[in-house]
Amino acid sequence: MPLTYPTSPELPVEWLISPDPVDYEAAILCMETRVAAIRAGTASELIWLLEHPALYTAGTSAKAEDLLSPNRFQVYATGRGGQYTYHGPGQRVVYVMLDVKRRGADVRAFVTELEHWLIEILAHFDITGRTHGDRVGVWVSRADREEKIAAIGIRLRKWVSYHGMSLNVNPNLEHFAGIVPCGLSAYGVTSLADLSCSATMNDVDLVIRRVFERRFGPTQLIPGNIVASDLAARN
Repeated sequence: MPLTYPTSPELPVEWLISPDPVDYEAAILCMETRVAAIRAGTASELIWLLEHPALYTAGTSAKAEDLLSPNRFQVYATGRGGQYTYHGPGQRVVYVMLDVKRRGADVRAFVTELEHWLIEILAHFDITGRTHGDRVGVWVSRADREEKIAAIGIRLRKWVSYHGMSLNVNPNLEHFAGIVPCGLSAYGVTSLADLSCSATMNDVDLVIRRVFERRFGPTQLIPGNIVASDLAARN
């Protein structure tokens, strides 16, 4: 069952889809700018859907030995939780800038709700996603092992979340071989396409939004290609 979070009908969560790949450092600047504005009460909450160029990110728990190919792609140290992850074309990144205090002030419950959001998205495409208490993210069972299809890594600044989650739609899975994803060498990585699902990114985006609105509340679509100052100014 979804968690019951208070919503504010007069302030729907803004919904942004960037049509072109977004530079990672620029995305971080945009998020930090928007989070500060949300904290100040001058901007609405925001969900931002985008793709990045191929890159690796290192979370706060990343171990040097888990970076297997340090020269393959640009590596970015980031303030989110977790270890090494890959981002690239064909992967839907969902940056989640929400007021967690207003939505229950329970970080563990908030992460669980993000996991349930992903599981419900996958179910729409007839894919059974699962969570495990000792492994963050969403997993699917294959014939010989479990494989990760979606990652979650968030950070909170005075109760406002940022960073978020990534869902593998149709990325080049070979790119994950340059790291030990999330520090878990015993498990594989998969995607919708790898599971014989032909959904396009647009198909996935429509379901992401529909499920979000059912679980979290109303949204309002805003134009793409917004820069950091615009993200802060919108209210």
